[in-house]
Amino acid sequence: MYAASAAGDHSMIWLALAGAEGWRAGQGRRALLRAGAALGAESVLVNGLVKLAFRRRRPESTGPRPLPLRTPRTSSFPSGHASAAFFAAALLRDGAPAPLVYLAAATVASSRVHVSMHHASDVIAGAAVGAVLGEAARHFFPILGLPRR
Repeated sequence: MYAASAAGDHSMIWLALAGAEGWRAGQGRRALLRAGAALGAESVLVNGLVKLAFRRRRPESTGPRPLPLRTPRTSSFPSGHASAAFFAAALLRDGAPAPLVYLAAATVASSRVHVSMHHASDVIAGAAVGAVLGEAARHFFPILGLPRR
């Protein structure tokens, strides 16, 4: 779970998946740039504007963590990792197998509760926000030039 949480930092896992899917579809750099722009915009919206409205404190750590994790400077609600995960899953589901993309998103999102970076409600709200924004972005700003399923 620590690896899943770390993979979600700065949307690295989602950029890697978008790049891989883009290269598979013959749209390598274009797909990666579009994914980066979309994920950047989502991050500014959620980690900037939305989190400013809530200012929720993160869960108390119950002791030393077995592995180091980056400590976020933003508030806890909603989870930016969960939001980015479900946002990316919506964008990538037309190219990669959707169940696998959503399984990866759920793993990254739930890892945030496991590593005590978020409350469960932070992750649920982040996943919902990301899914809604992802569906809108998927419609107006598709990552790949593939027909939507």
